Amino acid sequence: MSTVVLDTITGKSTATTITIGSTPVVSASANSMTIRGEGSAQTSIQQGLAKAWWSSNDVTLKDSFNIASITDVAGSTYDFTFTNAMANDDYAYPCATLNTTGNDVILTTGVLTTRVRQKGIGSTDGSAGDTQPCGAAIGDLA
Repeated sequence: MSTVVLDTITGKSTATTITIGSTPVVSASANSMTIRGEGSAQTSIQQGLAKAWWSSNDVTLKDSFNIASITDVAGSTYDFTFTNAMANDDYAYPCATLNTTGNDVILTTGVLTTRVRQKGIGSTDGSAGDTQPCGAAIGDLA
């Protein structure tokens, strides 16, 4: 195996595309790159990928990325603290729960650049309760 050490890759022409294997990586503009995903769709490396995600069972992380800790705040409310802060508090925070009882609901009740707060509602009538395992994916890392 060979190792190539360099600071800059410059194409033979003015093209802004390099190919790694058979996958093109395109520099669309300064600090913006896309990569071909499945088929011919292009995905922005900066904006198109999850910046944090987790799978948890209440206060126990099963697996995660960019999650430093989970804190049990009170009454089925948990803070998921990021290892690296988000750029702002306008990021996306879709969440899902493994619904085995037919009535688990997760509410996102607080969004900061450094954490997201979620409350488990164990019933569709709004009463608090621990939920089944849940997970979420977050966007827009600083």
